[in-house]
Amino acid sequence: MPKRVIVIGSGIIGASIAYHLAKAGARVTVMEADARGGLATRASWAWINASWGNPEPYFRLRRRSIAEWRRLAAEVAGLHVNWCGGLIWDLPPDELEAYAEERARWGQPIRRVSRAEILAIEPSLTEVPDHAYHVAEEGMLEPLATTQALLDAATALGAEVLARTPVRWLVEAHGRVSGVMIEEGVIHADETIVAAGAVSAELLDSVGIRLRMTAPAGLLTHSKPTRPLLNGLVMTPGLHLRQTPEGRIVAGTDFAGAGPVDNAEALAQELQSRVEVLVTGAKGIGLDYHTVGYRPTPADGLSAIGRPQARAGLYAVVTHSGVTLAPALGLFAAAEILGGQRDPLIAPFAPDRTGLT
Repeated sequence: MPKRVIVIGSGIIGASIAYHLAKAGARVTVMEADARGGLATRASWAWINASWGNPEPYFRLRRRSIAEWRRLAAEVAGLHVNWCGGLIWDLPPDELEAYAEERARWGQPIRRVSRAEILAIEPSLTEVPDHAYHVAEEGMLEPLATTQALLDAATALGAEVLARTPVRWLVEAHGRVSGVMIEEGVIHADETIVAAGAVSAELLDSVGIRLRMTAPAGLLTHSKPTRPLLNGLVMTPGLHLRQTPEGRIVAGTDFAGAGPVDNAEALAQELQSRVEVLVTGAKGIGLDYHTVGYRPTPADGLSAIGRPQARAGLYAVVTHSGVTLAPALGLFAAAEILGGQRDPLIAPFAPDRTGLT
């Protein structure tokens, strides 16, 4: 008898889990409080990478997931990844050199490029350093379209997606999580997976499990469509850029700690102005819209993957690196839930590790 599995959250992580479970034969129901595709995924810059700021175990997990994106792109209709490569010089010079040396030592194909090579890769940039680093294996995708493709693939395999159906709390019976409570009543399942982004901690708390999380806000600007000006991902100090297939330049920054929520419109206009200075041909294209998204992040900045407190019937997948990690975490979660096999790459990222509970 196939396992009945509820996946709470239809963002890119939940969609990948649902697809991999359905592919393995589970009876899957995806519960989504908002529109199909979730909230955080829509506001992602959508960079597939194993870049700076990651300890080696997390780097290894991210590189495995980059490889899994290639598998998914080959097997899921309508799923497209642009393997465009990324230019990076958004660290102080000494940190940039240390980063490049470390990643080369770990086996990442990172290449030092001169000013002339930078301009050959991205001829529309107006301000470039004497050298930077280029990682050819990095890519980008359109997050909502990718998530919809995964959900469509899951439903084609028999999964059900219930949008605008918020879960009020998790339900327990006989010492195990046995399903979810929604407005209409209880839906029972053999396994319940919490992949609900910023509200994951609240849902886990409903069964007495504490998961320490942050959900910092991030602002992205989306220009009006224009002709092709950028070829790939560009990470400059304080400004990250990419261009969508429809021609919008998407930019993000951290604004040195300024809160984007209360002053989002002014910050978006400022960011768009910086884009138009940095990219030849972008002047005057204008801002179309901006997004403010909340990045669900376990307190130590890494992923939380597994059974919190070894609670039977319950599994959690919470991570900021959703776009990069979605295919690997979907694959690994399905294998552990259905077959009890925990991949060594996620062994360091149990939800009960020190500092999270």
